[in-house]
Amino acid sequence: MPELPEVETTRLGIEPHLVGYKIKCIRIHNASLRWPIPDTINQLNDANVISVGRRGKYLLVNVAAGTAIIHLGMSGSLRLSQPNEVLRKHDHVEIVIETGQILRYHDPRRFGCVLWQGADEPTHSLLAKLGPEPLSDAFDSDHLFKATRNRQVAIKNLIMNSEVVVGVGNIYASESLFMAGIRPGRAAKRVTKNESSRLVDTIKQVLQRSITQGGTTLRDFVNSDGNPGYFAQQLQVYGRTDEPCRVCETPISQKTIGQRSTFYCKLCQR
Repeated sequence: MPELPEVETTRLGIEPHLVGYKIKCIRIHNASLRWPIPDTINQLNDANVISVGRRGKYLLVNVAAGTAIIHLGMSGSLRLSQPNEVLRKHDHVEIVIETGQILRYHDPRRFGCVLWQGADEPTHSLLAKLGPEPLSDAFDSDHLFKATRNRQVAIKNLIMNSEVVVGVGNIYASESLFMAGIRPGRAAKRVTKNESSRLVDTIKQVLQRSITQGGTTLRDFVNSDGNPGYFAQQLQVYGRTDEPCRVCETPISQKTIGQRSTFYCKLCQR
């Protein structure tokens, strides 16, 4: 599943090709995604794109009448194509731009979504309960420490809870906890105020570093398959079971927490 940095890089990649331009039409080839694509999505037709935003892992294409909400699910991607490029098997949606380019939504497993929120409607239920953005000032040590109080849940599960903070997926949660020196299975209520501060800092560092690295793919975004993938970086613990810790050389451990594979160092993380 694309994580927040990959989604943000997708946003940055498509933004200059959409903002300020008119959408000539939207073509639906398969409306049966995770939720059926509503007919109201046709309000994109003949609409000028005001901005392309992101909330958590949701991309937001904003026009005067409302917002198209796009989630890439497990296998989705967005790709800018030329009119003469052949439609691929799992290209379910096409947004035709006045420049002639076509933004194609590709999703083999169809776990993503393309939904609509009218400008005069309440915030969509998928967005209404989301916590603060991890790179915003709203996500700070006070916020995280308050969220940990009286919570028995593992700290890794807590920081992956989108109502606490959005966009901290499995890879980045494992990496952030390693950098903060906190065992992923420790009960959230046992995390101290100082540790909360350290964890907030490492989450921001890990995500920002990944977004910065992803920026190097933008020049070739139009010619790519639309999916930046996980950015090339030296992962400290994720996927490195039994390999030596890069800090202390203790073999990296793996366990399942919240049905997710979790990686950590028994010596560096307490």
